[in-house]
Amino acid sequence: MNDKKPLFFTPDPDVGFTAERRDDGGMNLIFDDITRETLGHWHLFAEEHLLGSDRLVRNLYDLRQVEHLSDEAIQVAVELNSDPSTRNIRLAVVVANNEVRSAIQKISDLSASGGSRMAIFTKVDEAEAWLNRPIESMV
Repeated sequence: MNDKKPLFFTPDPDVGFTAERRDDGGMNLIFDDITRETLGHWHLFAEEHLLGSDRLVRNLYDLRQVEHLSDEAIQVAVELNSDPSTRNIRLAVVVANNEVRSAIQKISDLSASGGSRMAIFTKVDEAEAWLNRPIESMV
């Protein structure tokens, strides 16, 4: 894809996530932790990208290294996922434990309708297969 949108992300060793642009124009985000500092950086990063959301994208959030999501993290995610701009996003979330799976499901349940189309997985290859399905089959 030659017309990739810019990725407004600068790696910072003190922040518990990295981001990279996917070949399909979406993003891969890998979280090591979700501390208050990480949450703050991710919130700003996500808002910046929602402002420019102008096409359907496929995002993968890899949370396999995260053991717990705080109530604050859940609330921030619900707020962002309820933004009307998320209607353009297909989001695969990969988790390693039931506590994080339950928290992600809670985010999905509490988010306003019309937001991102989200699915939860335990294996990256299954998440990628879901993301690679035609967008029309996900709506």
